[in-house]
Amino acid sequence: MDLFANASDITNGIKDGSISAEEYIVKLLEHARKVDDRVHAYISLNDNAVERARQIDIAIEKGESVGRLAGVAIAIKDNICTKGLRTTCASKMLEDYVPPYNATVVERLVNEGAIIIGKTNLDEFAMGSTTEFSAFGPSRNPWNPELVPGGSSGGSAVSLASGESTVALGSDTGGSIRCPASFCSVVGLKPTYGLVSRYGLVSFANSLELIGPMARSVYDVALVLSCIAGRDAMDHTTLDVDEKDYTASIKDGVEGLKIGLIKEMLSDGVDEIVSTSIQDAASKFESLGATVDVVSLSSLQYALASYYTIATAEASSNLARYDGIRYGRGMRPDGFEWNSYCTKARSSFGDEVKRRIIIGTYVLSSGYYGKFYLKAQKVRTLIKQEFALLFKRFNLLIAPTMPLLPFKIGEKNLDPLQMYMSDVNTVPANLAGIPSISVPCAFKDNLPVGLQIMGDHLNEEMILRAAYSFEEVAKVKKVTA
Repeated sequence: MDLFANASDITNGIKDGSISAEEYIVKLLEHARKVDDRVHAYISLNDNAVERARQIDIAIEKGESVGRLAGVAIAIKDNICTKGLRTTCASKMLEDYVPPYNATVVERLVNEGAIIIGKTNLDEFAMGSTTEFSAFGPSRNPWNPELVPGGSSGGSAVSLASGESTVALGSDTGGSIRCPASFCSVVGLKPTYGLVSRYGLVSFANSLELIGPMARSVYDVALVLSCIAGRDAMDHTTLDVDEKDYTASIKDGVEGLKIGLIKEMLSDGVDEIVSTSIQDAASKFESLGATVDVVSLSSLQYALASYYTIATAEASSNLARYDGIRYGRGMRPDGFEWNSYCTKARSSFGDEVKRRIIIGTYVLSSGYYGKFYLKAQKVRTLIKQEFALLFKRFNLLIAPTMPLLPFKIGEKNLDPLQMYMSDVNTVPANLAGIPSISVPCAFKDNLPVGLQIMGDHLNEEMILRAAYSFEEVAKVKKVTA
């Protein structure tokens, strides 16, 4: 049995009886337990996965409807609520939290027959770009365990590249799906803001974050998106859009499309290997019948400062609830006055989370709100407007997902500003709320390079078409086996 097979092949095999869901899940769990000590993709494995697989096999034998992902093993980032399965956000603050309900996306996937194989590692509360800031220890890049896998959805990407899952969910606030997808040579999609429900996603920065699919192929990403997208009465930020099959037009090609290559994302500070690989990718699109022109996104220089001001402000507000009374580790108040109680209650946060809470509290404080937060929101509007103008001229925009190759664990975590700089190419899509995908682009010096493809709001179908066409000609390796 090929544990690296795509979801569509696995579910078709399970439905026609050539694959047993139980046998597939048992072998996948055995493989995960064998390799996870080396890469640390998971915080928890699901002990009930095998029983769920048996139920799928029985349902198929009875001729019952089993859904589009019947029997497929899915890894869930550990900041997405799963009923009866621990959801820690990679934090000591929530290390024993077991949600009493499923996130909407989890409920929809389960209804389509998917099997939760485990909960994946992340930077604490999704705050990081390397998956080093986890209270349960860092994840490691499956291509070279001395390197970071990207973050914050690093565990999900690692699980895919090392064959410990078939598809996965991540969350993306400033690049947290696309960054690890690039560093681990898998595919990751940040959908349009509001296309996928955030109900059940533990909040970090509500106006920026959302849940998205990850997989080893563009087709599987489209398949999972088809299952989770759509209006949700439990999340009023979801858009009133019809459900659709995102795989239906995926093979329509890119002939005639106009693609813009963003020059500022290929300028100073970009690794030469990355730059060359993206130029080669542009040539491949031209060979497929698209036209590619270099374009400018002049507001990019302000995007990073705007993003970190808004994101930390929202984080400071959201995480204020972890006071040991409403949320977090319960404590008896005996022997404490108020300030010392709060200090003790919040000591369970890691250093990076504390840093962002302090910054966010500062930019929202009296006297600095207009100087920092309000100005950041104005820049966000400028970035949205500039993207809107570009999408009047171009169908899609392309750029490197990450300006650099995967780096060594510990190399940048003593310099937060240098770490934040690595997000420069991914945060604009979050500020504008547009969809963006990272697809493997090249493999140089045994390290992966990711191509980022961005589209206008709700233009996921065209992004997936372009990514699929590129994947077919680039044929970059995506598994470590």
